[in-house]
Amino acid sequence: MKLFDFSDYAELIPLVQNSLIAGLLLGLVGGLIGVFVMTRDMSFAVHGISELSFAGAAFALLLGYNVVGGSIIGSLIAAAIIGYLGSKAKDRNSIVAVLMPAGLGLGILALALYEGRAANKFGLLTGQIVAVDDPQLLWLVLICSIVLVSLLLVWRPLTFASLDPEVAAARGVPTRALSIVFMLLLGLAVAASVQVVGALLVLSLLVTPAAAALRVSSSPILTPLLSVAFAATSVIGGILLALGAGLPISPYVTTISFLIYVICRIVERVKK
Repeated sequence: MKLFDFSDYAELIPLVQNSLIAGLLLGLVGGLIGVFVMTRDMSFAVHGISELSFAGAAFALLLGYNVVGGSIIGSLIAAAIIGYLGSKAKDRNSIVAVLMPAGLGLGILALALYEGRAANKFGLLTGQIVAVDDPQLLWLVLICSIVLVSLLLVWRPLTFASLDPEVAAARGVPTRALSIVFMLLLGLAVAASVQVVGALLVLSLLVTPAAAALRVSSSPILTPLLSVAFAATSVIGGILLALGAGLPISPYVTTISFLIYVICRIVERVKK
């Protein structure tokens, strides 16, 4: 099988128009929320939420309901549990460690019982480049809009609470409420991302771009911009490369994201 074949690219591009739009939206959301994921040391939580999101989507697929809706329900349940019970990093990590195998096991059970197309099963784990139809795109636009507007509304207090939670709490910032709000927004972002990159590799969109950006900048303005640029480059580049090979999108997204991170590490070392 060829890794790349762009001979009929012009005919194939319209097939992934919705996926490209979704990729830009997810790059924007993932890049912005990923900065807070890194500053709040919640990379592990993203993976835990993605497993419950996968379980929700898998059961929705099994029962014939909206897959995006099932993914959202699973993500929000996981986010609410982690946000409410995991105020300390030690508690949060243990909760995530419990949720991950439970979510993955339930999701695999649902897929094992599902008798439909195998591509639908595989896509929930690794993503599908033509999986975003018009109804799903509308769902993604709605989810991303909610996350973006909410992030803008709480950006300053959330930044303060993320960088120095003790001082923020002493100055009257509602750090507990912000933590729960952030977890719910993260749950929505994960649910949206799973639809394109799959549950197993959602970290490449919500964590790696922000981690790369933080390696080359500490600016409160430049870092989110770089994170968004890296996330968008990873997902759009992954879609375009996958289109030329007919393979799942996730290997390409993760490879591009990883290469960006390696380059940023090199730049960081050179600057020192």
